[in-house]
Amino acid sequence: MTTIPLRMTTPQALAEAPTPQRATAHPALWPQARSPEALTDAQTEARIESLLARLSLEEKVGQVIQADIGSIKAEDLRTYPLGSILAGGNSGPNNDDRAPAAEWLKLSRDFRAISLEERPGHTPIPVIFGVDAVHGNNNIPGATIFPHNIALGAMRDPELIRRIGEVTALESAVTGIDWTFGPTLAVPRDDRWGRTYEGYSEDPEVVASYAGPMTLGLQGELRPGQPLAQGHIAGSAKHFLADGGTSGGKDQGDAEISEEELVRIHAAGYPPAINAGILSVMASFSSWNGVKHTGNKTLLTDVLKGRLGFTGFVVGDWNAHGQLPGSTNENCPQALIAGLDMYMAPDSWKGLYHNTLAQVRAGEIPMERLDDAVRRILRAKFKAGLFNTERPLEGRLELLGAPEHRAVAREAVARSLVLLKNEGVLPIKSSARVLVAGDAADDIGKQCGGWTITWQGTGNTNSDFPNAHSIYAGIRDAVAAGGGTAELSVDGSFTKKPDVAIVVFGENPYAEFQGDIATVEYQPGNKTDLALLKKLKAQGIPVVSVFLSGRPLWVNPELNASDAFVAAWLPGTQGEGVADVLIGDANGKPRRDFTGRLSFSWPRKAMQTSVNRGDANYDPQFPYGYGLTYAQPARVEMLSEDPGPTVAATSTDLFFGSGKVAEPWSLVVSDTGGSSPALKSNGESPNRVVSVRVVDAGAQENGRTLTWSGTQQATVAITGPAVDLSRQTTGDMAVAIRYRLDRAPTAPVLLALTSGERPASLDITRLLTQGSATEFRMLKVKLSCFRDAGANMASVTSPLALTTSGALTLTVTDLRLATNDGDAVCP
Repeated sequence: MTTIPLRMTTPQALAEAPTPQRATAHPALWPQARSPEALTDAQTEARIESLLARLSLEEKVGQVIQADIGSIKAEDLRTYPLGSILAGGNSGPNNDDRAPAAEWLKLSRDFRAISLEERPGHTPIPVIFGVDAVHGNNNIPGATIFPHNIALGAMRDPELIRRIGEVTALESAVTGIDWTFGPTLAVPRDDRWGRTYEGYSEDPEVVASYAGPMTLGLQGELRPGQPLAQGHIAGSAKHFLADGGTSGGKDQGDAEISEEELVRIHAAGYPPAINAGILSVMASFSSWNGVKHTGNKTLLTDVLKGRLGFTGFVVGDWNAHGQLPGSTNENCPQALIAGLDMYMAPDSWKGLYHNTLAQVRAGEIPMERLDDAVRRILRAKFKAGLFNTERPLEGRLELLGAPEHRAVAREAVARSLVLLKNEGVLPIKSSARVLVAGDAADDIGKQCGGWTITWQGTGNTNSDFPNAHSIYAGIRDAVAAGGGTAELSVDGSFTKKPDVAIVVFGENPYAEFQGDIATVEYQPGNKTDLALLKKLKAQGIPVVSVFLSGRPLWVNPELNASDAFVAAWLPGTQGEGVADVLIGDANGKPRRDFTGRLSFSWPRKAMQTSVNRGDANYDPQFPYGYGLTYAQPARVEMLSEDPGPTVAATSTDLFFGSGKVAEPWSLVVSDTGGSSPALKSNGESPNRVVSVRVVDAGAQENGRTLTWSGTQQATVAITGPAVDLSRQTTGDMAVAIRYRLDRAPTAPVLLALTSGERPASLDITRLLTQGSATEFRMLKVKLSCFRDAGANMASVTSPLALTTSGALTLTVTDLRLATNDGDAVCP
């Protein structure tokens, strides 16, 4: 159904609506930059004007709207002449985010072919296909996955950054992708932010030094009248602006800072990227002093397109325009008027197309502004070579993950490692007996982190990474070459005492908002990895810790329990780069030294969440630029294990796991006779109708058996304070239950989510009884199903409740929110 705005606003009123003074940019305070003249050469501009003159209004509006491949088919372009498609973090051909490269190529070609069809009333304009290739072409199994940006910042090597950009572009181009949403030029200032690892550094000097080289690596140098060289793709500098400067490190939050700080710290990477010819810039979800960037004309038009001289186009983020006051995902003239050129409207594109068309016809959106947006988009398409029929590298899938590309990634891993501590145990003789322990030792998905095949980087196994090397595999091969042995043992057990243990551990994969945390303490309250380190140390075994993380974390206890400690960040597919530095020759002589230096300061306390070089009272545990080497060792004394004042660990995504109910949640059983919150303390709770029993389900006391007697209706629910799950809902997350069906239901079973007084309930009886009756399985129900059933996702007090009036017995081991890895459903 087409939605037409009921109230029109004059274009003058929209254009002249004042921006609050604290969020009004003053261009004279900003540095000057300029897109290369090769982007606006006379020959290309003439072609643009000729094409623009032939476009219908419908075709112009289509150019400024981008849809996600999960909600549009190629044949839809015959009715809706959209200018762009994207594949979001969990999108893939045929809704398979693990689709092979050949299917990605086919999808790209299908969309391009229809956009270029010769048919009546249609002007052929190639669609531009964009993805988040943010550390390699990370959407596709088999691609080279580079370390995340936080690791690359530790290299301090702009030339290697350029080579990484070149490989990323080539491996994208061969699969039919035209455009990547990168480089990320965020300057993260609060390490609680779940996107910290996407920033090169807390300091603008590193970001500014990398912005130009990465742009040139992706796009190559622009040439007058010529498209990008073969194997290069369009880039997009993001997220404009200060996404790394939000208060509390909150994703999509508000940067409550002065304009001076906005310019000095957060804008530093944009002039070099613009000067290098970046073809697009992505506006941030976030705000500056209360005003969303997507609607801030003083930033998008006056600064970016004015003072900074940017002549490419501005694209929005995932439905970000719908967050502007008075807007919805399907109705937002304000963003276009403010300076946005292309709406990212993944699932809202159809309604947005109709509304935008009506608003231009009514004069609500000035034709001059629409023409300018289309002109900028066409300029980038011409320069990206989309109008050229020759694409000789497209389809060369043998180049995906080519050995020479993996060699670049391996080099980046080795150069990014930062040695925080070494009490003489490194380098390790390759003739040694080495124990390799920790749950990350042989887990390529964990060492790659978020934005890897799936959006959050979850659900991946080693088989998803052909030709990749886990860190263990790299150590095994390096030790074998010197006559030694390497034994893999996740829990640290062994049959013969090793000479040394390498323990690989760290953060599990996450991406934005899901990765936001309240404290930078590692494993607060449940230090299982520390226990492993101490167990090995107690047996007289020297311990080397290889720590995987997307941000600096408070790990003083783990440092004290280690003889050596290496910050390995999120190294990607080439884990052998770790062994290149840790493992010496048979006599223990280094094969190569550590060269990485911290680009983020390391915290001294658990709540030292914002510790940046140049801050007043700067007092880190390890300062910006720190990094030991074999050539210049230094002793690290025992560190304080007092985390200092902290906050209680709370979780908005984990409700029950490892045998415990996570704060701030309670597990409540209820029937018509009342409710019992006894399980908040993780005990057992008999009830007249429902009983809950602690059981061993693969681990000691990690499960709960829930038994409904069937005498009357009763509920087992997770309850707590109201939380906002709207972002998780638009992010396609799901309620996940890991369970075993011990007794099949004798009556319908409802899964409910409650906001306010009335729950939104879904019948899951059929789903619950599918599969084996003796094995554990996972059930995922999309949050959007509850939204569509009437739940207010902005104020959820019970994210999960099971209700039945019949008999039923379930054993559960895990209740949480989880990403939709193509396995979530609506009943």
